[in-house]
Amino acid sequence: MEPHAVRVRSGARASARVAPTGMTGVRVKSPSHVALMLLIAVAMPAMAAAQDTLKPFTVVGDAIPFPLTGAKGDAARGRTIVTNRQVGLCLLCHSGPFPEEPLQGTLAPDLQGAGSRWSEGQLRLRIVDAARLNPSTIMPPYYRIDGLNRVGPSFRGKPVLSAEQIEDVIAFLVTLRD
Repeated sequence: MEPHAVRVRSGARASARVAPTGMTGVRVKSPSHVALMLLIAVAMPAMAAAQDTLKPFTVVGDAIPFPLTGAKGDAARGRTIVTNRQVGLCLLCHSGPFPEEPLQGTLAPDLQGAGSRWSEGQLRLRIVDAARLNPSTIMPPYYRIDGLNRVGPSFRGKPVLSAEQIEDVIAFLVTLRD
C-alpha cells in the first residue's frame, strides 16, 4: 500500500484505514473525514520538514539579535565553513586574513575587521538574508528557502547553511578585528 493510500473495508459498517506517516489504524466515519485525515497526513511530513529546516528568528532594525539555535557557535568550525569552497563559498566573493587560501574574491567587503564593523546580530542578518538590508545585493541568502530563482532540484527547500553553521560562521567573524 502506498504511504498515503486509503483502504476501505466492505460490509455493512464501512470504515476507512488511513496508513500515512504514523497514523496506521485510524478509524474514520465519513468520506469528508477521510479527506481531512488524508490532507493532514500529506501535510504533516512537509510541515515537519520545514520546521526542521528553518528555525524562527526575529529581525530588529538591521539585525537578528538572538542566535538561531539559542546558543553561540564555534569559531573554529566557522572558520572551516568560511574557507571551504564547497560549503560556505564565502571566498568566492570575499577576501580575508587567509594567506593559505589562493584566489580570494574581490566582489564583496574584505572579512578582515568584520567583527569590528558589525555586531553579532548585524552579521547574522547579513548572512541569513542580506537582501532585507539591500534588495540589490549580490550576497545570496544563506538561510532562506522561499522566493529564490534557479535553484537546483537537490537544493530546493533547503537553506545553504544550517542554523548551527550560521552561528559557527558568526562566532568566527566576530573574532576578525582590525
